[in-house]
Formats: sequence, C-alpha cells, structure tokens
Amino acid sequence: MSGGASGIRSLPIGSIVLWIVRVALAAEFFLSAYLLFTGGHTEQTFDEIGLGQWLRYVTGVLEVGGAIGLLVPRLGGPAALLLAGVMVGASVTELFILANGGPVLPLVLLIMTATLAWFLQDQTRELFGIEPPADDENHH
Repeated sequence: MSGGASGIRSLPIGSIVLWIVRVALAAEFFLSAYLLFTGGHTEQTFDEIGLGQWLRYVTGVLEVGGAIGLLVPRLGGPAALLLAGVMVGASVTELFILANGGPVLPLVLLIMTATLAWFLQDQTRELFGIEPPADDENHH
C-alpha cells in the first residue's frame, strides 16, 4: 500500500478537484430534477416551450441518470457528456424560446459539464471502445 505516514493512499490534486466538481454537479442536477418532478414554476416553463409536460419528465430522468453517472467512477465521462447535451438544449431554450429566459445557469452548467467531459474523455473512450487518435500524445 502506498501512502504517507497516515497510511492513506494519496490522490493527485487533479483527481480530488475533478471529484469535487463531479459531486457538486451531481448535487445541482439532483436538485434540478427534483424541481422538474415536483412541478411548480417548471410546469409554466414547459407550457411556454410548447412541447408538453412529457419533456419536463424526460429532462428530469436525464438529469437524475447523469447525476448518478457522475458519481460512478467509470461513467463520469459519458455522464458529463450527456449532461452537456441536456444543457445545450436548456441554453438554446432559455436564449431563443422563452420570453424571459435566464440562460446564465444553463450556460455555466454547459461549460462545466463539457469541461468535465473533456477531462474524463478517457473514461468515455474506454466505455465505448474508442481508440484515441494516434498523435494524441504528441500534440499537447
């Protein structure tokens, strides 16, 4: 067992930061999904979108699934990619469909999830059996 005097295996600081971001994003998406499932102001928002309340539930399911995935070591990359896609839809909706849209939060979450997906791209490649480009190591 490697570790310091305390006997605890040390993690690189980058791994610790990525886990903090993963947990924080998971908490945000669990909260967002809770609000989607319980209705309230989200019902009016999805009425304004005009596609029906089914989209609210689908969005909530995607957010719960993504949040759970962020907390599973092997699924973090694909989950972040999924949530980035959800945030693209949310950002476009807030910017172009809703009369009084608030795009800041979805755009911040989009940037965070896309950045996390980039840092965890090896997990995504491994899960889907995608080989990294041959010159990936040489151009960093």
